[in-house]
Amino acid sequence: MAIPQPHPPPAIRPGEYIPTADQRVIVHGASWAHYEAHLAMRGERSVPRISYLRGTLELMSPSRGHERITSWIGRLIEVYAEERDIQLAPYRSWTLKHPGEAGAEPDECYVFGADETKERPDLVIEVVWTSGGLDKLEIYRALEITEVWFWIDERIEVHALRAGRYERADRSRWLPELDLALLCSFLDRPFVDAKREFRAALRRRS
Repeated sequence: MAIPQPHPPPAIRPGEYIPTADQRVIVHGASWAHYEAHLAMRGERSVPRISYLRGTLELMSPSRGHERITSWIGRLIEVYAEERDIQLAPYRSWTLKHPGEAGAEPDECYVFGADETKERPDLVIEVVWTSGGLDKLEIYRALEITEVWFWIDERIEVHALRAGRYERADRSRWLPELDLALLCSFLDRPFVDAKREFRAALRRRS
């Protein structure tokens, strides 16, 4: 059974520069050593984000809009966790590796529960702002990430890993009572307003 893919936005033509788009370079025929070398050269800087899947390397610099959506989603998840007394820890672009096969740096990721020593996050979040690039679901399948969210076209898609394959899910395993449509409805608001109004909406539902 094929892995379900998030529906991509319109493609950017090769060589086309659009200020609001993510900037991406793809390198084919790259070894794992090549991937590790790029990570070492970048050092502690946050960009470019570097991904790898079986011989193909991706370097991506997210746009301002991409980073804004990532930040808003993360902070609203944390508001939800505070209101519902859920223990979680954010690790943003944690460099995740399956040596020789796959590597990624998600837009956001979380570990749930009191044990923060896990070798992998429980939940990874990717913002699909510009089409193209590596198959992130296949990367996260190789990394054995139990749940992946894609924000795309103003909604969040949930993909749950079951028996080694991702399946679309109606709700999150880790945050099963979270109304994702409600969360997304606050993403177009100013930051402080979004947090305040989302918190108020949660309290009205409690």
